[in-house]
Amino acid sequence: MLQAGKAVKVSIYLSDGATHHGVPVYSSILDFLFFRGVAGATVLKGIAGFGADHHLHSSSIVEISVRLPIKIEFIETREKVDAILGKLEELAGTGLIEMQETTVAKPAQISKPKAPALPAHLRDHLRIDGKAQMMRIYVSEEDRWNDKPLHEALVAALRANDIAGVTVYRGILGYEALRRRDQDKMLASRQHSILLSVIDSEEKLRSFLPLVDRMVEEGLVVFSNVDIVKYAYSALETDLDPDPGHKSEPADEADLGVKQAAEAIETHATRQAMSSGIDAPK
Repeated sequence: MLQAGKAVKVSIYLSDGATHHGVPVYSSILDFLFFRGVAGATVLKGIAGFGADHHLHSSSIVEISVRLPIKIEFIETREKVDAILGKLEELAGTGLIEMQETTVAKPAQISKPKAPALPAHLRDHLRIDGKAQMMRIYVSEEDRWNDKPLHEALVAALRANDIAGVTVYRGILGYEALRRRDQDKMLASRQHSILLSVIDSEEKLRSFLPLVDRMVEEGLVVFSNVDIVKYAYSALETDLDPDPGHKSEPADEADLGVKQAAEAIETHATRQAMSSGIDAPK
């Protein structure tokens, strides 16, 4: 975390239309700064300006408003700036990079401080393995159930039946095989396909299948066995157990894997479902 004291302020000037491998340059630079642990960065969009080519760009001129100037600013230590400068120059391309010495009077604070971490001797890096089953349900985005999109109804049904987690994907391209007059024809589909990926124990998924039979009129359901691997830090029982003489019975490895992975599955499901405008299970 950035501390009070001497630092370097970096400003990167770009064109709004500049790209790097098909992605806006400012987006690529922001991702790079984020994953290199830079304390914070801000992207500013100008409303008018000109660059080395002396072509005036203004938001009031429709024809050239898409190439307005972009400015990225961040403040970091001299050591970190020197370490990432080479890559920044590569990403900026024809853009301009400015650096100036500055002083951090008061560093930014995390709005919601995390709970203090346990000392190293009181925690253990865990790898939790387990067996589970994945159920994938393929339907069309146009399918309905009781006047509601079928995939939304399925998510609600899965949540109501305490299934560990579901992720909804919307297809952007594909084809399907239709049999007509005894000939297989590959036809491009104009309807978006929907995939629901569900993970839980085999027993729970099989018990949910009759409900899928009633709700899905036309689609595909695929089952497959999966291995669950979750990485986490956990307090060591030997150091935190108030009753050292107490010994709990070890949980079944498969059940442990499914239960411990449920939280990770639900977090992933929430992110994916939000991108599709669908509530994820809680």
